[in-house]
Amino acid sequence: MTRILYLIIIISFLDTFIQLPIITPYALSLGASHVLAAGIVAIYSLTNMLGNIIGGHWIDRFGRKRMLLTGMSLVTFILLLYPLAQSGEQLFIVRLLHGLAGGVLIPAAFAYVGDQTSKKNRGRAMALTGACIGVAAIVGPAIGGIMASKSQVEYVFYLVAFLFIPIILLGLFFIKESFKASDRSGVSVAHFLPLLKNKLLLQASLAAFALMVSNGTLSFALPLKVADMGATSSTTGLLLSTFGIVALIVFLTPMNKMYDLFSPVKLVVIGLSIIASVHILLNFTVSTTGGFALMTIYGVGFALVFPSMNRIVSEASSKVDRGKAYGIFYAFFSLGAVIGSFMSGLAVEITGLPFSSSATIMLLIGFYLLYSSRKRNA
Repeated sequence: MTRILYLIIIISFLDTFIQLPIITPYALSLGASHVLAAGIVAIYSLTNMLGNIIGGHWIDRFGRKRMLLTGMSLVTFILLLYPLAQSGEQLFIVRLLHGLAGGVLIPAAFAYVGDQTSKKNRGRAMALTGACIGVAAIVGPAIGGIMASKSQVEYVFYLVAFLFIPIILLGLFFIKESFKASDRSGVSVAHFLPLLKNKLLLQASLAAFALMVSNGTLSFALPLKVADMGATSSTTGLLLSTFGIVALIVFLTPMNKMYDLFSPVKLVVIGLSIIASVHILLNFTVSTTGGFALMTIYGVGFALVFPSMNRIVSEASSKVDRGKAYGIFYAFFSLGAVIGSFMSGLAVEITGLPFSSSATIMLLIGFYLLYSSRKRNA
């Protein structure tokens, strides 16, 4: 069952990562302006945020399994609509629907993982989920970039839809519900309020916001940066895959013991500082060699942040509200991607430095997390 959950996490994040190097160029090829292209990148995350919040309650109310299978089935259908888009506006609508349907997937999967792990092993378990994301980050952008460079963009969407089908069947027959119906009788929408006041959950959510500001910026600005270097979409895919490889090495080697040994907040602050530095330097790099070096460093920062913030969420919640906790957390995740891509698009128009706004946001949040953590422990 756990292995199937990890497969679900891989495919769900592959659905996102495989599109990173292609959505902006695909939108532009359909006649979208740079502002509309940024909106097309961002609308997925905006509606995904709504799906996270609503889906988070449904995950607790109706069970992890039912909502997970429903989300995967809807996403599979919507992926088949992408090749039918004939304009930027139509692509915008498809992305909107995709975000809504996909909003329940990751909170449900992580609620499952949180249900099944003990507190002392939670850091390592979240590192393994990070490894799943690392696999998706390695394979997804590379495949998406290569297929796009061969003028086969529509096959990217067909491929991911095809991959979801066997995962849905495996989930249907082999995943058992981890939250019993008898226990769900106490689930209430009112549980959102104490969660919103939970300082640990707020810290994790702000970290998620910062990380996805970074990711949203990369998804919009990195393809443009690569084009300025005179390289193709396949190079964008390889650059994005590089950070996934580095993160995967950290997740799957004895280095992953650090997640259970050190404060997750401190690991998050260090990771965000590293990523912010990478974004500052990306504004000025002029070669693909420099780009690969920076994405290697980015991978270290990502590896420090992702498992740590997920560990915080799991420890700040219980079975009765874990779906909502991850819904709130991933809503901040989605909001960060929206803000990142939009601010990056505006920064291109105003300053020509698309990565500067994201670096500023990450540093500010990093300082706040450090301050609030010290204040809480004082």
